[in-house]
Amino acid sequence: MMSTPEQIQKEIQALPEEAQSLLIDFIEILKKRYPKSPEPKVDAEKSYYQKFKESGLIGFVSVEEDLSTTYKQVLSERLNTKYDHR
Repeated sequence: MMSTPEQIQKEIQALPEEAQSLLIDFIEILKKRYPKSPEPKVDAEKSYYQKFKESGLIGFVSVEEDLSTTYKQVLSERLNTKYDHR
């Protein structure tokens, strides 16, 4: 048999004050053990800019057009220039 909130409230009020206090303590323990999961955020209202900004993926770079084929050479040259003092 399912109890309605009203029935539960009547049962609690019928308990002695000490039992009600223990029940409140028990409820606090349960709340800590089973935290309320956050409600999912609705991303539909966010702009693409906001989503990228939150993800940390926003930025730009200016590179050669053929970087996809020369990236190893470019990376090597840039690292050598940057860390040439080692």
